[in-house]
Amino acid sequence: MADPKGFLTTGREVAKTRPVAERVKDWNEVYVPGSLLPIISKQAGRCMDCGIPFCHNGCPLGNLIPEWNDYAYREDWTAASERLHATNNFPEFTGRLCPAPCESACVLGINQPPVTIKNVEVTIIDKAWDNGDVTPQPPERLSGKTVAVIGSGPAGLAAAQQLTRAGHTVAVYERADRIGGLLRYGIPEFKMEKRHINRRIEQMRAEGTKFRTEVEIGRDIDAAKLRKRYDAVVIAAGATTSRDLKVPGRELNGIHFAMEYLPLANKVQEGDLTVSPITAEGKHVVVIGGGDTGADCVGTAHRQGAKSVTQLEIMGRPGDERNPNQPWPTFPMLYKVTSAHEEGGERLYSVSTTHFEGDEDGNVQWLHLVEVEFKDGRPEPKPGTERKIPAQLVTLAMGFTGTDQENGLVEQFGLELDARGNIARDADFATNVPGVYVAGDAGRGQSLIVWAIAEGRSAARGVDRYLAGASALPAPIKPTDRALTV
Repeated sequence: MADPKGFLTTGREVAKTRPVAERVKDWNEVYVPGSLLPIISKQAGRCMDCGIPFCHNGCPLGNLIPEWNDYAYREDWTAASERLHATNNFPEFTGRLCPAPCESACVLGINQPPVTIKNVEVTIIDKAWDNGDVTPQPPERLSGKTVAVIGSGPAGLAAAQQLTRAGHTVAVYERADRIGGLLRYGIPEFKMEKRHINRRIEQMRAEGTKFRTEVEIGRDIDAAKLRKRYDAVVIAAGATTSRDLKVPGRELNGIHFAMEYLPLANKVQEGDLTVSPITAEGKHVVVIGGGDTGADCVGTAHRQGAKSVTQLEIMGRPGDERNPNQPWPTFPMLYKVTSAHEEGGERLYSVSTTHFEGDEDGNVQWLHLVEVEFKDGRPEPKPGTERKIPAQLVTLAMGFTGTDQENGLVEQFGLELDARGNIARDADFATNVPGVYVAGDAGRGQSLIVWAIAEGRSAARGVDRYLAGASALPAPIKPTDRALTV
């Protein structure tokens, strides 16, 4: 155990963010560099080293949280990094982007603020990089087997790294011009600077993983031909089909999916563009959707100089504390103020868009909405609550409905889909096509980064068993496993 009295004597303290007036003028990460190191050992010392650590169950990766908390408390960063990497290929991603279901399941959280697990995690991995503890781990010998991984998001990268280290020759295919999937173009720079992706890619290259960008399987290469070229294939193409809003006026200029808007802002940061073709500068911006992607649009609009930003959510405002029907250790629906929300804007709950109104040139100018209340699980408009708000840029951030079926990948492989439109798979993450496996959102549906990495690791074990007859790779989850919720 770290500090036997730590949870009694030390209060919760989280990473400090830079002043709003400063950070909205740049795209750097919002946290004060180095602010965690002076406090993190004591924060790790709050861990109770529970007999049954429920944080393990909150995290699908099964992270060994009490173990690396103990090492962090003692400032043994090398040992902490080893324990952290034992279950997680990319802790610098999860430590910045995961909503931390492990903290919701922390035993201390029953009656106190939980351990700052996410902050401890990101401190350990940042120290590991600084100290040179993160090095390539090439396989001792090659198996002679080849694997193609379709998609370079967290699931694809995790599967590729595991299979490369198992001795297989792995090539990752990505349709975008850079590796990283949604990590690269869906996550704004202020949430995770892309240098974190770049150095992981270099580590994977040094281990032997090959990368092929600007190649879309289904369009550029026939999926059936790809299957013949490789001994196995892992589909980790994500759930990239955005949910649309089919209301009058949807065709007006200035209404875009979040994943049309966010990648362009990232391309500016990559140096590909000087100014984004879709910019919030000087405009009244409305973001439809109250989740993390919506918050990313809010933060991006602030940095582009929006005149105003309003975020709409059809559901009611969550509470500030756990609802009795969402008891510990489940992941509760709580009112969350992200760094983007701290920067300004208005949030409207229990509202639904009825239609858009444009000018004579076909550009959106107004969004008409109505308040709603739920009856039998369906939103019903409240009479007399109709109104309109200015909207010269609208982003649709209402989630995703499944993997892309327009590029031909599903049809060319001959894949079966489940009832929700995801690619169907068995207990080993195998599809109905021999040698073809699926990991991440393409098989699970829209989910969290920790689930994507866990899926990639688990699918890698299935592929390794298929190729070698047996596997020593870990499989933290089954395809049927779900988050700890009620």
